[in-house]
Amino acid sequence: MTVVVDGSPLSIEQVVAVAHGVEDVVCGRDLAARMAPARALVEQVIADDETVYGITTGFGALANTRIPTARAGELQYDLLRSHAAGVGPLLDRPVVRAMLLCRARTLAQGYSGVRPDVVRFLVDMIANDIVPAVPSQGSVGASGDLAPFAHLALPLIGEGMVVTPEGAVASLPVLEAAGLAPLELEPKEGLSLLNGTEGMLAHGCLAVHRARVLADAADAACALSVEALLGSSRPFEPRIHDLRPHPGQITSAARIRRLLDGSPIGASHHDDFTHKVQDAYSLRCAPQVHGAVRDTITHAANVFTTELGAVVDNPIVFARDGDVVSGGNFHGQPLAFALDFLAIAITELGSISERRTDRLLDPERSGGLTPFLATEPGVSSGYMLTQSTAAAIVAENRVLSHPASVESIPTSGLQEDHVSMGWGAARKLDTVITNTSRVIAVELMCASQGVEQRPLPTAQGTAAVHDAVRSVCPPLVEDRPPGPDIERIADLIESGVLSEL
Repeated sequence: MTVVVDGSPLSIEQVVAVAHGVEDVVCGRDLAARMAPARALVEQVIADDETVYGITTGFGALANTRIPTARAGELQYDLLRSHAAGVGPLLDRPVVRAMLLCRARTLAQGYSGVRPDVVRFLVDMIANDIVPAVPSQGSVGASGDLAPFAHLALPLIGEGMVVTPEGAVASLPVLEAAGLAPLELEPKEGLSLLNGTEGMLAHGCLAVHRARVLADAADAACALSVEALLGSSRPFEPRIHDLRPHPGQITSAARIRRLLDGSPIGASHHDDFTHKVQDAYSLRCAPQVHGAVRDTITHAANVFTTELGAVVDNPIVFARDGDVVSGGNFHGQPLAFALDFLAIAITELGSISERRTDRLLDPERSGGLTPFLATEPGVSSGYMLTQSTAAAIVAENRVLSHPASVESIPTSGLQEDHVSMGWGAARKLDTVITNTSRVIAVELMCASQGVEQRPLPTAQGTAAVHDAVRSVCPPLVEDRPPGPDIERIADLIESGVLSEL
């Protein structure tokens, strides 16, 4: 498959595929025709020596500073250089590739007034896997992700750094090796390379994909825990969830029910109410909690999908009306809210998983499993400390779930007096997702050990989950450091293997 950049909306799946190098990218055949009217209007503004924000004026708090027409091109270079104020660890390659794609799509819409050459250069960078070195700190998510985009854009003029297997290096030699000559920026182009929400959006698209994978893994872990804890499959019956038809709840209940279908362990105590009248909430209410997470993911995906078809530049060039208008479509508030909400939801996915892990390890509540799943309790501690690890991570996630989107700090001499902090929301969401994959990994590891202590076999569905875990984590025969096993299972989760079961 090939993703075509012609100004049309993109899907989250396309962004994820390009980010990970699964799909190629090309420019649409009609790109130049689509972009020509807006570019012609910008050139007319220059020729008429009009006062238009970002074209013949300064930026932000300097918006009232008139720039001589003869220096309008020089202004664009200084803009990129001065705004490259990012610091901190570099962004991962998939995020940067996604940013390049989303930025190219925005400019290709024909409302920015830049030349097609700018879009072609961004696409060429993706095609040649030239990944700018973009620091992770520095955006407040208001006039777009300004600092990250400045670092993203510097290689277009042969400056800045790009990431190679040897580390970050100067961009110019890498461009030359790929046969790419630096662009000579013209009026409006530097500003259009910076304004927009595509940094937050790139993070969000990748986060939605990862969150969906986590929700599937949580359902799988829950099903395996139900068997290990001799839990009931009755709470997953369709007639229950048909009475409260939240889409995510119905989906999670169906997945858990399917994985447990035909379980010999479950059949052994299905009608034995002396065994247990009802299960704890972490088992019985899993569809309601996991499902609410799924619905939150869907909400965030809808927000990001809308943004993947939106014009978020400033000023916007309305070629048909002969007008260039300053607005606020670059403000990241819609994305910031969705990113924060998603972090809260994923944190809860880890929270309920940790409660099931604790139950698996507690001899008073595990239905006869050995204390901490140890082979020789007392001599061996088994998986005792894995619950501590999960608890520590959940506690960290709860701190990270504090919303960034309510923490506006004015910038640019009070011209930008309300900002979204969406970039910060995106960064901490990435950490929450990584953390939660480890929490669910702990549950999968413990549940796999638990079902092995039952005399009857698991269901066919949960057997596939168990086998997947055992492909990267052998049974616990004697105590060993569980950390490496947790990391391998977390990688298994992130690979999406459990979504296919």
